[in-house]
Amino acid sequence: MAEPARLYTPSEAAAVSGLALKAVNNVIDKNIVDIARPASVGNRTVRRYLTGNHLLCLRLEHGLAGRLPIDRRQGLFRELASKPDAQLLKADELLLVDVDAARRDVDARLRDLNEAEALIHVDKETLGGEPVFKGTRIPVYSIVAMLTAETDIAEILSGYPALDQRKLELGRLWVAAHPRRGRPKRLSDFGFQLISTRRKPLPADPLSKPVEAADA
Repeated sequence: MAEPARLYTPSEAAAVSGLALKAVNNVIDKNIVDIARPASVGNRTVRRYLTGNHLLCLRLEHGLAGRLPIDRRQGLFRELASKPDAQLLKADELLLVDVDAARRDVDARLRDLNEAEALIHVDKETLGGEPVFKGTRIPVYSIVAMLTAETDIAEILSGYPALDQRKLELGRLWVAAHPRRGRPKRLSDFGFQLISTRRKPLPADPLSKPVEAADA
């Protein structure tokens, strides 16, 4: 029996598509992308989930928002739902959207997310269930907090030789897909002390480039 297709949370969808989480929820709330509406159970609302095709639509939304009106984007995404293997779609009389390029971006980002999921380990016997890099006791949220605070990467790697540049990138992606709820923990909560910080420009997000389009 074939395994059911994986579903993604809005946070995971944001991490993969390049949209901010608020923008993902806005796309859902405005029905720009059609998903199953959340069901109410008593006073609780069942969480919304998205398919891989929704991630592709969100990736396209990342490049098309501001370039096409909502109704045109809605029509484009409905057409994509009926033609999931399409490589090019006509957005209007003059604009062709390179769906295949967006699909490659999403596929690459999903591979990164899967790698990140395999890298991060959660065990109640390790730091009380705090997510850590596999094979270590290094808390991923704390490391990503250092990156967010623009701590010099060389200093982080010097202090944590079990990590490398790739693990830092995957840790950042994992945290984007699994944002902490509640009050963020401090480094001191884990017995760490921040000695110094240094500001350093972050590399450009490869997903920030606009979706390629060609004139019809």
